[in-house]
Amino acid sequence: MDRSVSDELAIRNLVARYCHAIAERDDKAWAETWAADGEWKVLGQSLRGREAILAHYRGLIAGCRWVEQVASDGVIEVDGDTARGQWQIAETIFPKEGTPAINKGRYSDQYRRDPDGAWRFARREFKGRYFGATDLSAGPRPPAGWSEPS
Repeated sequence: MDRSVSDELAIRNLVARYCHAIAERDDKAWAETWAADGEWKVLGQSLRGREAILAHYRGLIAGCRWVEQVASDGVIEVDGDTARGQWQIAETIFPKEGTPAINKGRYSDQYRRDPDGAWRFARREFKGRYFGATDLSAGPRPPAGWSEPS
C-alpha cells in the first residue's frame, strides 16, 4: 500500500479513536491522541500540552452523563511526517441535569507522526456553527464571510 494512503488511513483512525474515547469516557485513550506538546483551541480557550488539554477536557465533560461525537467529511492532506485536515463535527450532549443539546462545527487539524510512529494531533481548532436544542431551533452561527444565497 502506498505510504500516503496508509498515513491517511492512520489519521482517519486517529480521529475515530478520539470520537470513540469521548463516547466511552476513556480519558487515557483520548489524551493519547494528542502530541505531548499539542495545542487545542476550543470555545475561546487555547491550551498547550497534553496534561493541560486533558484537564480542560475533563472540566468540559464533568457536567455530562454522556457525550457522543461524530466526525464526518474528513479531508486530509499528508506531507511526509505532518498533515492537515478538516472535519465536520456533530456532538450530542446529555447533561447530568437539564435537556440534551447538539453541538455542531468544524475542526481544523494539524497532525504529526511522533517518534514512536503514531500519528497524533499537533493542533486542533474547533469553530462552532450551532449549539442548542436537539431540534436545531437555536439557529446556526454562520462562519465569517458567509452570506445567505439569493
